[in-house]
Amino acid sequence: QVQLVESGGGLVQAGGSLRLSCAASGRTFSGGAMGWFRQAPGKDREFVAAISWSGGNTYYADSVKGRFTISRDIAKNAVYLQMNSLKPEDTAVYYCAADRNYNRYVGRTYEYDYWGQGTQVTVSS
Repeated sequence: QVQLVESGGGLVQAGGSLRLSCAASGRTFSGGAMGWFRQAPGKDREFVAAISWSGGNTYYADSVKGRFTISRDIAKNAVYLQMNSLKPEDTAVYYCAADRNYNRYVGRTYEYDYWGQGTQVTVSS
């Protein structure tokens, strides 16, 4: 059974940083991709960043480019999201997701096969 477990969320002041982690168990995703999404209250879940598992190709939403960095550790079967220069509008529940088959649709929620339970990120002004 595949499990994705996020950690690292919390409360931070605007301009601060947080690093989210996602540990995957139950299988590897050598031909797939890992992504981060977020959902703020009353809003749809939106794409944040993604990385192809084998080649390490990265993708970002325009709203986080230059501030967030996604990375993965193949040996640990984990993916990370380093978030810098945080803004109040970054406040949301952040979800880790895994796609078994990497393709160009890494920004689409329906591409992902597995989801974590989410971790809250709150940025105060």
